[in-house]
Amino acid sequence: MSRGGARRPGGQCLSPWSLPPVLQEFSKEERDPVKAHEGWGVMLPCNPPAHYPGLSYRWLLNEFPNFIPTDGRHFVSQTTGNLYIARTNASDLGNYSCLATSHMDFSTKSVFSKFAQLNLAAEDTRLFAPSIKARFPAETYALVGQQVTLECFAFGNPVPRIKWRKVDGSLSPQWTTAEPTLQIPSVSFEDEGTYECEAENPKGRDTVQGRIIVQAQPEWLKVISDTEADIGSNLRWGCAAAGKPRPTVRWLRNGELLASQNRVEVLAGDLRFSKLSLEDSGMYQCVAENKHGTIYASAELAVQALAPDFRLNPVRRLIPAARGGEILIPCQPRAAPKAVVLWSKGTEILVNSSRVTVTPDGTLIIRNISRSDEGKYTCFAENFMGKANSTGILSVRDATKITLAPSSADINLGDNLTLQCRASHDPTMDLTFTWTLDDFPIDFDKPGGHYRRTNVKETIGDLTILNAQLRHGGKYTCMAQTVVDSASKEATVLVRGPPGPPGGVVVRDIGDTTIQLSWSRGFDNHSPIAKYTLQARTPPAGKWKQVRTNPANIEGNAETAQVLGLTPWMDYEFRVIASNILGTGEPSGPSSKIRTREAAPSVAPSGLSGGGGAPGELIVNWTPMSREYQNGDGFGYLLSFRRQGSTHWQTARVPGADAQYFVYSNESVRPYTPFEVKIRSYNRRGDGPESLTALVYSAEEEPRVAPTKVWAKGVSSSEMNVTWEPVQQDMNGILLGYEIRYWKAGDKEAAADRVRTAGLDTSARVSGLHPNTKYHVTVRAYNRAGTGPASPSANATTMKPPPRRPPGNISWTFSSSSLSIKWDPVVPFRNESAVTGYKVLYQNDLHLTPTLLPAQAAENQRPDA
Repeated sequence: MSRGGARRPGGQCLSPWSLPPVLQEFSKEERDPVKAHEGWGVMLPCNPPAHYPGLSYRWLLNEFPNFIPTDGRHFVSQTTGNLYIARTNASDLGNYSCLATSHMDFSTKSVFSKFAQLNLAAEDTRLFAPSIKARFPAETYALVGQQVTLECFAFGNPVPRIKWRKVDGSLSPQWTTAEPTLQIPSVSFEDEGTYECEAENPKGRDTVQGRIIVQAQPEWLKVISDTEADIGSNLRWGCAAAGKPRPTVRWLRNGELLASQNRVEVLAGDLRFSKLSLEDSGMYQCVAENKHGTIYASAELAVQALAPDFRLNPVRRLIPAARGGEILIPCQPRAAPKAVVLWSKGTEILVNSSRVTVTPDGTLIIRNISRSDEGKYTCFAENFMGKANSTGILSVRDATKITLAPSSADINLGDNLTLQCRASHDPTMDLTFTWTLDDFPIDFDKPGGHYRRTNVKETIGDLTILNAQLRHGGKYTCMAQTVVDSASKEATVLVRGPPGPPGGVVVRDIGDTTIQLSWSRGFDNHSPIAKYTLQARTPPAGKWKQVRTNPANIEGNAETAQVLGLTPWMDYEFRVIASNILGTGEPSGPSSKIRTREAAPSVAPSGLSGGGGAPGELIVNWTPMSREYQNGDGFGYLLSFRRQGSTHWQTARVPGADAQYFVYSNESVRPYTPFEVKIRSYNRRGDGPESLTALVYSAEEEPRVAPTKVWAKGVSSSEMNVTWEPVQQDMNGILLGYEIRYWKAGDKEAAADRVRTAGLDTSARVSGLHPNTKYHVTVRAYNRAGTGPASPSANATTMKPPPRRPPGNISWTFSSSSLSIKWDPVVPFRNESAVTGYKVLYQNDLHLTPTLLPAQAAENQRPDA
């Protein structure tokens, strides 16, 4: 069984517990003060204690947790732990402690250094050029996949700006290049090269360069695998590994170093055996190593020595063959080394001739077979381990022949077609037909398929194509076959149909209402293209519509045309559709989205109207113009208006496509003054056409006159009629109707209910009142500005409610033409109104609607109930 493995760098197998995490304490000795001049840069060393693995560093100022910020003026090196201050100032005075943290598997540990005092000597602030103090190494070695971090920080006043570049290439956008570190998350060979850090301020610049050298542990490109080989044969094994530095390769056999000797040749990654012997069997290892690690690939070699044996692969007992055909009879015994093979027919040893061949691998080939070739054939196999044989009987049958071949055909899309195929064969054998299209087998069992086969007789294999599609055109092959031979014939079917989709749709020469569209011809599907149709849509949800073109009729040999009648400043996509005598094809894919050029508006706004508002206002309304009529950016409306009869027009500019009204305020404007108004739109390309003039009135004023002669009377227990004399129309607005206010005697007018009439009626019926109740009533005129003054109030009292009890002792008698009904009269209570009459409700069985009659009329009717 083949096996592989890898060792840790240095070739030493390490367990995770070989080197446990270690972080010792900082030295207990007091730290010396650090002195610097104010305005200059300074570095405070961390001097971390012994540790494994790496640490992360932070600095405290005076007390925990007052950490030094990671801004452009301060930098904590994660390599050394040192603190750098690019330019000191008074706020930096204080005591500093280095905090080192070890990140272990399931916990963290931190240790603090003793505090070191930073003292600053006062000095006049002056500017000075950058000087890089935290420098990355001249050479940085890294393994593929590791994270690489380069550090660079400079002193200077003003604080220098740090920039990174790759001298012999460019920085990847995936890298972190935040000042003052360059971080490559997963380094690769492409990242190898020279990198430069530049620190710059207005006083000058400083640079440092270093090279990243990328190396890699060995990695297998090719490995060996378990192999069985015959004794006496030759064998070549090979393995190959990548890595940097280039790995060396050596071979082991059963754990011992293998060198070239006698029949074994070792050439780096190649291991060659000549004339394998049984002692060459064993476990082999290919070992690749460089200074970063070692990898192994293992495999077993088994050398075999076997006498010939036909038990697993005997010669076929019965071998049918077709007369005039060819037969191949394999002889493949298991043997090691390879056996020498002889063939015999009966007792006659066969030798190679024009019809009979024995191949080097032992296969017997007989060509142009006849009846005389029938008989027993025996394969003899022999090597130094022994010999064996195996026999089969050859039986010659009649050859299969195509008697009626399919004929080539030319059809249209959707037609049906039958391809005939008939064959003769040996009657002792089964005959089957198979069909292929362009050498791919046809699936007759596919659901919803277009192919049907004929199963009338075994010798008939006709193929029918139903509702032929373009994909059904091609080379059809009918094959008639038995277990011993086959015969085939071909026919070509041409399916003509509508053209395929054009391709390469390109838009150019974009104007405000026109573009030039080009395309490339698609497949004509064997029928010449007669014409093209162009369509356009406004993405994303617009429907495809045919567009006007120049020329109006695009002939089939054209590949460009001009599109007319487009809307300016509108997004469009275009497509092309080809047609021929057989129909219209599939459309092309859409073109790239384009936007037509801007133009001045070509349509005037609509819906110009207005009215209403506060006193002294003229409000003008219109319908905002949709995107397709704006024609360009910077869209708005230009309004012109004047008092009716005036010769001077005033104008107002209203920006924004969504604007839909304008308010003109002027205290001198009298109520309900007619104004002539017109409007046009504009964009940054110019003004559009002007609308027709509309008449709009300024704000109305409430009516000034109250109705007179108000009269009210209760007509039922819940209703009263109100009438009044109308007011005269004034010039303050259009009278819309009257408002009736009514309230119970004893209530305040503020609690009054209101009913409005629509139009100029001078009477109204008020319903929903309480019975036997006195009401006060006033009437006011109203228009769009509000209601006018109230009329003098009138009074009305509603009637008592009708009796609640029904008539009793109802009886009736029939005569020849009438029905007489009698009942006891109803006597009302004190709080009910007097009885003034009775009504009879009856329904004929033949009619669904009942009839209500006064009592005396009912006595003269015959309802035939």
